[in-house]
Amino acid sequence: MAARQADAGFVLNRAEAGHPLWGRSIGAFCSSPGHGARSTASAIIHALMSAPAPLPPPRPIPPPPYHHPVRVYWEDTDAGGVVFYANYLKFFERARTEWLRQRGVSQQHLKDSTGAMFVVTDTQVSYRAPARLDDLLDVTVQLVESGARSFVIQQQAWCQGQLLTEGRIRIGCVDATTLRPRRIPEPVLAAMT
Repeated sequence: MAARQADAGFVLNRAEAGHPLWGRSIGAFCSSPGHGARSTASAIIHALMSAPAPLPPPRPIPPPPYHHPVRVYWEDTDAGGVVFYANYLKFFERARTEWLRQRGVSQQHLKDSTGAMFVVTDTQVSYRAPARLDDLLDVTVQLVESGARSFVIQQQAWCQGQLLTEGRIRIGCVDATTLRPRRIPEPVLAAMT
C-alpha cells in the first residue's frame, strides 16, 4: 500500500475500507519519544491491511408499497382546473384505509372491538406537479416506521409515471372515548408489519 508523508506523520490513502482508523494520521500513534515513527507506522499499516474491514449490519428489505387507484372528479378540482391541494390528503386517507383493509384491519371493527382508533398526528406534504380532471392516480402506501403507539406512512400520488405529490404521515392510536394515546393492539401491529 502506498502511503504519503504528512506534517504529522504518515497518512493512509484508503478510506474505502470502512475502518475507523483509515485516513487518520499515523503520527498520532507514533508520538512517544525515542521510537522510530517509520517502523511504528509500518507496523500499524501492516496490522490494518491484514485486518478485515467490519461489515455493516444487514438492513431488512421493506415490502413493496401498496397501490390504490384514484380517479379525479370535478369535486376534487379548484377554479384553476387542477386538484385542490388539500384533496391529496383525502386521496392518501383512502389509500391508507384500503391498505389496512387488505391486511384484515377494518377501522370500524377496530373501534367496536378494542376501543382503539387511528388519528393523524403529523403530516408533511410536498407538491411536485398538478393532477387534472379525469386523471387516474396511483396512490401508494409504504410503512416506514412502527412503534407501540404510532406509525409513519410514506405516501405518493403518481399519474402516468410522474410523481405529483408525496407525503409523510404519522398516525397515532388513541382510545376512542377519551382520545388519549394508547398502544396499538398487537394483532393490528402484526398485520401492518
